[in-house]
Amino acid sequence: MTWLEWALGFMLLSLYITCLFTVCSMTFQKGRTVLGIIGIFAPWLWLIGAFLPAKPGSRYALAQQTAGLRPVTQEVAPAAG
Repeated sequence: MTWLEWALGFMLLSLYITCLFTVCSMTFQKGRTVLGIIGIFAPWLWLIGAFLPAKPGSRYALAQQTAGLRPVTQEVAPAAG
């Protein structure tokens, strides 16, 4: 194998591992388990699962609901003087 083949192989492996930790984990969090598992062999399915809306009751949907319910607190600066 030439150095070009090694470099290309390393770049593709790096891309796959990056997608595994980002897009694949989002697919599983959205409740798309089947797309996540099959995506191991066809990684473009991870992208489909990441772009589809989250299933009700999934980790992602619950996190989005609780993010909207947090009260916004504001600190008041003490008066000068």
